[in-house]
Amino acid sequence: MVELSWTETTPLSRIYRAGSHGAKTQAAGLSLAELSGFELVQTMARRGQWSATDQACREAYGKPAPARPQAVKAEGALLIWSGPDQFLVLSPRAGGSAGMDRARLAFAGMASLSEQSDARSLIRVSGSRARDMLAKVCSLDLHSAVFPEWSAAATSIDHTAVNLWRGEDDAGGAVFHLLIFATFAESLWHTLLDSGAEYGIAIDAPAAWQQ
Repeated sequence: MVELSWTETTPLSRIYRAGSHGAKTQAAGLSLAELSGFELVQTMARRGQWSATDQACREAYGKPAPARPQAVKAEGALLIWSGPDQFLVLSPRAGGSAGMDRARLAFAGMASLSEQSDARSLIRVSGSRARDMLAKVCSLDLHSAVFPEWSAAATSIDHTAVNLWRGEDDAGGAVFHLLIFATFAESLWHTLLDSGAEYGIAIDAPAAWQQ
């Protein structure tokens, strides 16, 4: 019998290099990081079932389902609006399929679910020049006046579909998250590096996603 073994990888592991990139500035204006260790479930309410789905979400996650473009911190998960009557459930990977099992139990008979954990790549963009860099590649107005913390959008960057949301600001400035299909991750990563090079980029070590 042939014994098989494998090493777990991420969508960017082939090209990811932590360190500095671009302009050599005293303090990098931008930080990028690949985040992993998450479960992701696409939840789409069936026809006429949005109210029931919303109520089920309140009971299972302690918060209403996001009915407008926002990300909602819930019990053990982040609920991210992804379109009319649909949202993403992002949770820390706890082994097995705990996230999917929880969603299946909560939304049985009222919503269609799709396991997306290994099909997506998650990138964190932060720093004082994060908004300037994203303005080069994204058509959204990300100014705080119109895109405050916990705003979300389904958009595109460099012809790539992206679920984008703004998290809680840190000491360096605004923090954005880009969720993309894994097959486009390398291409988009190069686009971000090229777009932010003039500001100086600190590429952080890969990390596990935390709510």
